[in-house]
Amino acid sequence: MASMTDIVFLLLIFFMLTSTLVTTSALDLILPKSKAETVKKQDITVTIKKDLKVLVNDKPVSEESLESELLNLTRGKESPVLILLADESVPTGKVVKVMDIAYRNRMKMVLATDPK
Repeated sequence: MASMTDIVFLLLIFFMLTSTLVTTSALDLILPKSKAETVKKQDITVTIKKDLKVLVNDKPVSEESLESELLNLTRGKESPVLILLADESVPTGKVVKVMDIAYRNRMKMVLATDPK
């Protein structure tokens, strides 16, 4: 019985040590409030439609050129705000790609929702 206690104790120590090494890489998001408020500063709108087409300020853009297009539009702006409008059927991976582009280029981001 003592050896079982030793094994459990060693596993506990192992998981305690390894859990401190795990880091999360979260993206900073500015989420809208529950009331129907609009964002005062609307620099760029990125829309992802049901058919996975990406629009930047209502202009079609390919996924490959999305980052360069966003950088061109935000050039010279001090703290650009990116508003992401994604259909609820869009896979999370597509949304995260846009969020990652905004995070890497230090853009503030708002994920637009339908107030209900």
